[in-house]
Amino acid sequence: MTERMFGAGETVAVLTTEPLGPFLDYRAPEGGCGTGDFVEVPLGPRRVLGVVWGAGEGRIDPARLRNIARVLDARPMRAELRSFLARAADYTLTPLPAMLRLATRAPGLFDPPGTRRVYRLAGPVPNRLTDARHRVIEALRDFGGAAVTLSELAEAAACGTGVVKGLVKLGVLAEEEAPRDLPYPRLDPAGAPRLAGDQIAAGRALVEAVSAAAYRAFLLKGVTGSGKTEVYLDAVAETLRQGRQALVLLPEIALTADFLSRVEARFGARPGEWHSGVTQTERRRLWKMAATGDVGLVVGARSALFLPYQSLGLIVVDEEHDTSYKQEEGVLYNARDMAVLRAAIVGCPVVLASATPSLESWANAEAGKYTRLDLSARFGTAEMPGMRAIDMRAESPAPNRWISPKLARGVEARLAAGEQSLLFLNRRGYAPVTLCRACGEQVGCDHCDARMVEHRFLKRLVCHQCGETKPIPETCPTCGVAGRMHAVGPGVERLAEEVAERFPEARLAVLSSDLFGSARALKTQIEAIAAGGADIVIGTQIVAKGHNFPLLTLVGVIDADLGLHGSDLRAAERTFQLMRQVAGRAGRAERPGEAWLQTHQPEHPVIRAILGGEEEAFWKAEAAERRLAGVPPYGRMAGIILSGPDLAQVFELGHDLARRSGPLLRAGAEVFGPAPAPVARVRGRHRVRLLVKAPKSVALQPALTEWVAQVKVPGQLRLTIDIDPQSFF
Repeated sequence: MTERMFGAGETVAVLTTEPLGPFLDYRAPEGGCGTGDFVEVPLGPRRVLGVVWGAGEGRIDPARLRNIARVLDARPMRAELRSFLARAADYTLTPLPAMLRLATRAPGLFDPPGTRRVYRLAGPVPNRLTDARHRVIEALRDFGGAAVTLSELAEAAACGTGVVKGLVKLGVLAEEEAPRDLPYPRLDPAGAPRLAGDQIAAGRALVEAVSAAAYRAFLLKGVTGSGKTEVYLDAVAETLRQGRQALVLLPEIALTADFLSRVEARFGARPGEWHSGVTQTERRRLWKMAATGDVGLVVGARSALFLPYQSLGLIVVDEEHDTSYKQEEGVLYNARDMAVLRAAIVGCPVVLASATPSLESWANAEAGKYTRLDLSARFGTAEMPGMRAIDMRAESPAPNRWISPKLARGVEARLAAGEQSLLFLNRRGYAPVTLCRACGEQVGCDHCDARMVEHRFLKRLVCHQCGETKPIPETCPTCGVAGRMHAVGPGVERLAEEVAERFPEARLAVLSSDLFGSARALKTQIEAIAAGGADIVIGTQIVAKGHNFPLLTLVGVIDADLGLHGSDLRAAERTFQLMRQVAGRAGRAERPGEAWLQTHQPEHPVIRAILGGEEEAFWKAEAAERRLAGVPPYGRMAGIILSGPDLAQVFELGHDLARRSGPLLRAGAEVFGPAPAPVARVRGRHRVRLLVKAPKSVALQPALTEWVAQVKVPGQLRLTIDIDPQSFF
């Protein structure tokens, strides 16, 4: 995209954040404007945010055009970011205004510079404090020295502002006027690397790529605990030496605490953070500092990809296989794929790091599109955990118990040795089903086609689709019989109940995303476990995401068969990844670890591949099956999700689309459906799906655009296109 200046009165095209088509024509203001300038424009009675995209289309009489209200005081959006937004919109079939909203998601971005009142720890903390005052102190410490406003601090501590002001009067906190949006501390790249073995060659390859300042994609594949982070931090150091910026994406906010500590130890200061746990004030600051180059390293969630970096020199996607990189609501995009796209546009290296890479990345490495770097051994003296299956056909627990005798003995041995055990079950809540033993009816959500899950800690039934809750009933809502409601099957809360009964002296910690009110609380719990604050950890898939627990020597998977038999084409891949990642939490320090998988199918090919460590054989077999079926990564797919309050109307639209499939058929694609979605109703809206499948060579997006343009979607209905779907619910 070329840069251009426009004189006062010239017609310019402005992209706004409003859903009104891509561009609107305006007259340049007094003093002119340039391509990429952030502007405020009149739209009806309001003024809205926009970006000057180029010359206007000129379809409207210039005399009828309105002037741009003002050019905002901010660095213009760079050509590479405009190109990235446009190409991401084209690929995902997302309206460009929605992409611009992703790139401007922080409050007060264009407010004039000024000061704000912030709070920090100032004096000694008294030994005796009320619970509310103690929460304020802990919240300030959790912010790690970041400037915090009164409202942000009160919200983080779940207290009134008077509690904070009371601590100011006591001299425990200081209240100060501080300038807005200070630059971040400079990270010192001079620290010596601490690489050994395979790490040295991998680190050298990444450093050379950063020095070349050109696009190149790497798959950094290393066994769990092999030191992938240290390898790519060497590349970050080289990026900083060149005066450029680095971005590291993490799939889980709870991972940031350990990572930030490692960055601070290596570079002498903390990086910028971008995720939902960061205050709005800090988000505004980071957005501005990214644009001016006054932050060297950003660590963030997937939306950090859309920040306006001044000089991006490296992108890292850690745990690149993780499904949370796919945004499933609003703008549907995969941050892993978009990271590769942005690196290609910028002209910088991108590193996809994982112990269990996605089949897409594995296939790209096999095809020579990505350079593969392997770390085959754990760092230092740590060894890979021993793997074994517990055949549940021979090791049957007692009724309503899920820990086998063999696994219980393993946990007892770890308790006696002062070591930690992790019991993994990928089911939130207490029990997945609540049914009436009198009539057999299962309690479902009133708004969704889903069973409600008992959460005993909350004393509620919860729908995991829409979030609706209701009290746990004493009387069956269907037949009216009292006292016959029964919880069926285990969730982590029920497993915790069993553990507390079997090991009453053990300190227990439960890690499940729904049990923590904030990302900060979850990070605190993980830090406590790493420091030895629990003997037995029970967790869902959140524990599989790169955490380092030095005392953990036994991982027990309660139900290794849980994900094997879905209709999802990635069921085997995801089970393999999840089991290997969970097992990788064991034995990451000096003490050797073991991982035991409870399974009813020890002979299943996926279970055998997990136990035998036959990763390459597994990927090759999985790739052969996908290639034969013509599905990703060896074919293309798009999901069409139709929803609305009237099921007949939704199906009518689906059948209309199916009848008009000519544009897809001409392109070489097939259409399947319409059919009820596996979760056929969410939040009171009926859901119907169609699936489009095509060979890899087909230009699918233009055909999809022509196809859906043939139908008019009624006002109450919604049509969503999901390119490269990761889930099919």
